[in-house]
Amino acid sequence: MQLDDPFNLQRFVTAQESVFATVFDELQDGRKRSHWMWFIFPQLRGLGRSATADFYGIASLDEARAYLEHPTLGPRLEAATRAVLAIRGRSLHEIFGSPDDMKFHSCVTLFALAAKESIPLYREALALCFDGRMDKATLTALEIPWAVGRPRPPFEGERKS
Repeated sequence: MQLDDPFNLQRFVTAQESVFATVFDELQDGRKRSHWMWFIFPQLRGLGRSATADFYGIASLDEARAYLEHPTLGPRLEAATRAVLAIRGRSLHEIFGSPDDMKFHSCVTLFALAAKESIPLYREALALCFDGRMDKATLTALEIPWAVGRPRPPFEGERKS
């Protein structure tokens, strides 16, 4: 692992290079048809059960923040998330199939937590796709205290209801 890439984020850049145009073609068609979920919408390591899920799993909130700040990966994740949110008239299950619809929930939960208020897109995705609910498995794995029934504290600038 390189000193300037302590989380080995290059693994994502390398995996995305050959499929990123395909990802957008498929999302514009409203249906994921090929295998790219692990490295386009990564989730927390340990939630998936395959070697591929483990390899592309994000190990911590610090790694998720580094992913968001990466000059290639951050903008790609944002663009892919916006492409999903632009699809109308289809459920996430129709777009991704199962279990990739759940992986999307895990992904936007992870990055909403990592970004906090600096990038509202992932909280918007939670609001639009999941009625604002974060993925419980992600919260539990991160040992977030409010994952076990206690209300989430508001993000900075957010009103408490």
